[in-house]
Amino acid sequence: MGEIAFYMDQFVGINDKVVPIQERGHQFGDGIYEVIRVYGGQPFLLEEHLDRLEKSAEALSLVMPYSREKLRDIILEGLKRSEIKDAEIYLQITRGIGARQHHYPEVSAVFSLTVRQAKNIDETKRMEGIKVMLTEDIRWSLCYIKSLNLLPNVMAKQEAISSGNDEAVFIKNGIVTEGSSSNLFVVKDGELYTHPATNGILHGITRAKVMELAKKVGFNVREEQFDEEFLLNGDEAFITGTSTEVLPIRFIGDKELSKERPIVDRLVGEYQRLYKN
Repeated sequence: MGEIAFYMDQFVGINDKVVPIQERGHQFGDGIYEVIRVYGGQPFLLEEHLDRLEKSAEALSLVMPYSREKLRDIILEGLKRSEIKDAEIYLQITRGIGARQHHYPEVSAVFSLTVRQAKNIDETKRMEGIKVMLTEDIRWSLCYIKSLNLLPNVMAKQEAISSGNDEAVFIKNGIVTEGSSSNLFVVKDGELYTHPATNGILHGITRAKVMELAKKVGFNVREEQFDEEFLLNGDEAFITGTSTEVLPIRFIGDKELSKERPIVDRLVGEYQRLYKN
């Protein structure tokens, strides 16, 4: 069938007009989302993504419209109908549909889904490394919630792309936090450093898996705050994300990092083995 969507209890065409004008997600960004990567027809780290979806819903007092089992069934049915083996599944839950008001209306939450062909990262970038810029982190203080309110992230990403970079890295009160759509790691003297999983960053699924893999193969991982100077003086650096997986950084602004990336290259291989086996 190809790319497909789900909205209001039924599967629909990917381009069908189905969202009412008074949808809370449309008007307020009042909702949450997840993106799940599919390799060879199998959703990768599905349970971890559903765990985070439930935590985000709880943080926003959103009542899940379906049970976890039902959500899983819809996801697998959508994947089956699409017949896409290398896919990206987008899940969204919004407060629902009701007259526009700031406080929560007494309406039922709405679940939607899309199944699309995955856009694989350019492997040249994985070999050569990406360019990132540093920018002020102007986001709200609850970034651990994977909410629909992404305008500061969008603005930062656009600034990065417009200036010839691949990603924007946030700095808040002198501390490096994460990327506009990724988590960030620095390697120094054989150890990995990443910002602690506080309310101020997204608790990335790929981030957690990479930390687990790094420890498994013998690398020490430190969840510690660090500043711009520490980042610029790192031996290696990389970002992680569902779509990007593990992606090395070559340039931070004008600072060029080493072409030799033994630890990042090792982690790229370890991560890819998880879904290639």
